[in-house]
Formats: sequence, C-alpha cells, structure tokens
Amino acid sequence: MKELAEAIKKAQQVQEGAKQLQEDLEQMEIEGEAEGGLVKVFMSGNQEPIRAEITQAAVDKGLEALSELVTAAMKDAYLKSTETMRERMEDLTGDLNFPGLSG
Repeated sequence: MKELAEAIKKAQQVQEGAKQLQEDLEQMEIEGEAEGGLVKVFMSGNQEPIRAEITQAAVDKGLEALSELVTAAMKDAYLKSTETMRERMEDLTGDLNFPGLSG
C-alpha cells in the first residue's frame, strides 16, 4: 500500500509539473534563423509562431529565395522548439521511478 501511495504522489507531482511546463513553454520565445540572420522566425516552446523578422537583404534576393529563407528559418525554429520541449519533458519525467512497477 505504501508503494501505491508513493506512486500516486509522484503522479500528482508530474501532473503539477506538466501544468507548469505547459505555461513555461507558452512563454518561451525560441529563435530560428536562415543565412546568418537574414530571416529570423520566433516560436513559442509549443511551436506557436510569434513573429518573423526579414531583412532588406533577404527581400533583395527575390521572392523565391525569400520564400526558401523563411521556410529554412521556420524549420530551424521548429527544430529548436521541439528539442526544447523534449528536453523539458525528459527533465520532468526522467526521474520517474514508480515503486513496484519496474520489471
């Protein structure tokens, strides 16, 4: 019974931590860029787009190149954001060791 109580307590702690993590991810601003910052895209930790910054040099490259730069910056921001989310989730659940449930 003590093991079950400990497992329930840990599950509640994880639930509270997950709620806080969700709030933290919403507040994060993660930057992705292309070609040394010609285009920058900012996303939250939840992969919500926040804004984009496009330099005149990027615009001068033409529409097709600009589209490629924006796409590259979006991919960079998305990868960084998902990696951040994964790391934070591992931090939250990494020490989960429910007593009596390991094989």
